[in-house]
Amino acid sequence: MKNKIWTWVMIVLVAIIMVSAATSAFRFLMVDDLVARLLGAGTLVIVALGVWFLWHAIFFGVRTEQLGKILEAEDALPEDTVERSPAGRPNRGQADEQFARFKAEAEADPDDWRVWYRLAYAYDIAGDRSRARQTMKQAIQMHRQR
Repeated sequence: MKNKIWTWVMIVLVAIIMVSAATSAFRFLMVDDLVARLLGAGTLVIVALGVWFLWHAIFFGVRTEQLGKILEAEDALPEDTVERSPAGRPNRGQADEQFARFKAEAEADPDDWRVWYRLAYAYDIAGDRSRARQTMKQAIQMHRQR
């Protein structure tokens, strides 16, 4: 719950920054100077891209949470059994063992979004956030198509 609160605090702060940037961009667009107008237009493009990325990040989190709730209701959420160092780093051997188990599960039943969710979890524990995100996107897509 604490992480969710901090996530929403950061989203609100980013939204405030985007509104401020958009307001400044509109002010630049009203100035009778080509460079100022170009700066305003460029700023609006950057703000629009930021809104797009923020929107997709929020909905990725919402969809991930929805899948997690389904797995929780089915009592099928992956358990975090990997020990951590005082700095929070996972025990490499345990993380690799857990990853191998979830990877074998995904290979055995590649059409089940649940195994891809668990594999994404294993990637995350192993520290491969990029693959974790890609695998979770696959799980979300598979769930939406069923």
